[in-house]
Amino acid sequence: MTSTPHESRHVSTRIARPAAEVYAYARDPRNLPAWAHGLSGSITQEDGVWVADSPMGRVTVAFAPANEFGVLDHDVTLPSGRTVHNPVRVLPDGSAASEVVFTLRRLDGMTPADFERDAATVAADLERLRSLLEA
Repeated sequence: MTSTPHESRHVSTRIARPAAEVYAYARDPRNLPAWAHGLSGSITQEDGVWVADSPMGRVTVAFAPANEFGVLDHDVTLPSGRTVHNPVRVLPDGSAASEVVFTLRRLDGMTPADFERDAATVAADLERLRSLLEA
């Protein structure tokens, strides 16, 4: 079951690395624990499905197929069975940099405070991604 969003916010960061490099790193689920703390403390592949231990409990994560457009959309299925679709793009910014844009959606039952907390978590995760890739 997918919820209907009521509000969206684009959270982004510029990374001084080529888009293809950012995409390749961020798309690999094994890298999620290093930068996406809001989603994954650890992740394993079980019977072809990526399963993460997250702050929300055990979740499954399914990325869009690999593509040349920088689409990193992923579905997260929560312990409740609810699936949340997360649109993410890696956009080229010249040949040596990129911008990662995460569209955060406020879902049914999410308070304004919850939405702000999620936005801060996404911003921190993107900043961690930037720091890792620029190091």
